[in-house]
Amino acid sequence: MPRPYVLLSAAVSLDGYLDDTGPDRLLLSSPADFDRVDEVRAGVDAILIGAGTIRADNPRLLVNSESRRAARTAAGKPEYPLKVTVSGSGDLDPDARFWHTGGGKILYTTDQGAERARSLGLNTDVVPLGADLDWRRLLTHLHDVRGVRRLMVEGGGLIHTQLLTQGLADELQLVLAPLFVGDPRAPRLFGPGGYQGGRLRLLETRRIEDVVLMRYEPTAPGTGGLPAAADHHWLALACELAERCPPSDTAFSVGAVVVAADGTELARGHSREAGDPVVHAEEAALAKIDPADPRLPGATVYSSLEPCARRASRPAPCARLILDAGVRRVVTAWREPDTFVTDADGSGLLAARGVEVVVLPEHEERAKAPNHHLPG
Repeated sequence: MPRPYVLLSAAVSLDGYLDDTGPDRLLLSSPADFDRVDEVRAGVDAILIGAGTIRADNPRLLVNSESRRAARTAAGKPEYPLKVTVSGSGDLDPDARFWHTGGGKILYTTDQGAERARSLGLNTDVVPLGADLDWRRLLTHLHDVRGVRRLMVEGGGLIHTQLLTQGLADELQLVLAPLFVGDPRAPRLFGPGGYQGGRLRLLETRRIEDVVLMRYEPTAPGTGGLPAAADHHWLALACELAERCPPSDTAFSVGAVVVAADGTELARGHSREAGDPVVHAEEAALAKIDPADPRLPGATVYSSLEPCARRASRPAPCARLILDAGVRRVVTAWREPDTFVTDADGSGLLAARGVEVVVLPEHEERAKAPNHHLPG
């Protein structure tokens, strides 16, 4: 289901702590970094924190810059981003500053927690998610009902851990402060859990006074039918490759990327690559990989258009090439229409042979863009 882009934001000590155990909040960021965070807040649709952060820090969670608030208003957005919190129990202080500053607020909770929250008279919309908290359902509700396209998550550590281990974090913005905490009782940024394998991709490093900002994105594909954040990154790359295809009136423009389970890119390709007028994207990518590569069975093929099940130009369609390569997972944006082949169902062919096929329709329009000149 479509969901917002999820950006995790945190500042930590050199030994990985979010705070110490003293009565006052440990200031890890510098004044210039606080201003950077304010700028990031101004650029999102919603900001989320956990109930524990409300209890521990009593934050207002505002965009402090008047000029940034004015720019939001001029762009037709609310003056402040939507403020979001999550609590299983719904037991929160109705006098906390979170509820009484800024713009709209929303509390996601359980069915039982919703009863408690309403009895307390919290100044917020209350959305029950069932017997348990479900992050995918929460994010889908934010996207579909509240129109949130970009979500900033500011903690705490449990929230960050859950979103990362469930493959739902698109970006991590981590600020490293030049100090140590050293107290095992203090809260840490990340706890134990089933994190995805592989290395994250470093997007940026930036010195900000005496702290360092590091931006990362995950690279490891999801497993099974549940998409992970990295699936969206890789499929977006496949759609970008489709835009590079030489134009044709007799074939689709498609991009493809093959990615190992640890997030290593094995190969990429696009339709009509290297002057071959009939080569398909998946065919071009797979041809660059040694068929004996042991990473292929655990890899994911990303294709902007579902792999073909039949083709006139060559004997082996792309779905067959994927099966022969031993790949067991395919992520695509768009089902093939009957423009050139009727009843094209590459996804059905793959699924019948045990391949997991995941369709991410939020990328469909971009996948279609280089093909708008074609009939149908």
